[in-house]
Amino acid sequence: MAAPRAAAGAGTMRRMARRKSTVAFLLTLPLIAVIGGLVAWPAAYAIYLSTLNRRMTAFIGLENFAILLENDTFRGVIWQSCFFAVTAVILKALIGFWLAHMLHHIPTKGQRLWRGVLLVPWVIPPALSTLGWWWMFEPSYSSLNWLLAIFAVPAVPWLGEPWWARISVIMVNVWYGAPFFMIMYLAALKSVPEQLYEAADIDGASSWQRLRYVTLPMMRNIISITVLFSLIVTFANYDIVRVLTNGGPRDLTHVFASYAFQVGVLSGNIPRGAAVSLFMFPLLAVIAFFVLRGINQRTKEIGA
Repeated sequence: MAAPRAAAGAGTMRRMARRKSTVAFLLTLPLIAVIGGLVAWPAAYAIYLSTLNRRMTAFIGLENFAILLENDTFRGVIWQSCFFAVTAVILKALIGFWLAHMLHHIPTKGQRLWRGVLLVPWVIPPALSTLGWWWMFEPSYSSLNWLLAIFAVPAVPWLGEPWWARISVIMVNVWYGAPFFMIMYLAALKSVPEQLYEAADIDGASSWQRLRYVTLPMMRNIISITVLFSLIVTFANYDIVRVLTNGGPRDLTHVFASYAFQVGVLSGNIPRGAAVSLFMFPLLAVIAFFVLRGINQRTKEIGA
């Protein structure tokens, strides 16, 4: 009698598990529909558009990508996009980590105040804050050049000279994005067990050794996810370049998003604009695959 009862109990549990999974699937259907409608479908349609001719009447395969690679301006866009994204993400990661480390050692009451103040750049809409930066960079009434003049420093052509324009775009992106790194790293720092620091102190570890052998290994997954997310978002950045420089001077500050808008919308070549926007997708997909695989492996090692 015991065996049939055990078998019946196991069957009941399996049916309950199936019912729970069905309920869970039904509950996630709205989210799946939103992702499919707002992410998957536009991405698939963009891939389809990139294979059409300018009039969108004939299939031409990868010809749009081949034409882009032969274009000197687009090759400059590739270089500028990579320089902009990599430099900005590195600076945001370093500044965000430093700010998080400083906040972590401030008493809780004061920490709330500083955390709120430092999050302000991230909360303000990028287009709106970029207009404020444009005013500070504009040569006719630049507040930054006014400050430099006080110290007898020559005026800087912030938006008129290619390298200064690139630096200006990176400065605004770092100012806007560093608080995101700060809040992510601060949460990771608070999750590091204090016992590890106490053990390191007992072993006579210096501050640098505590950072290298305790803090960074415990934050590795959060650092990887934050850098990956920021890299993807920075490559897709449009607001800052569009408002600040509009790709100038001489199309030397364009990134993929702003150049895709110029080619696809302003020039009326929608398929080629779609090809521009999709150009970095394979590389970013490969980077994301290896980063997420490394995170998964480290998680399994910790669990084991």
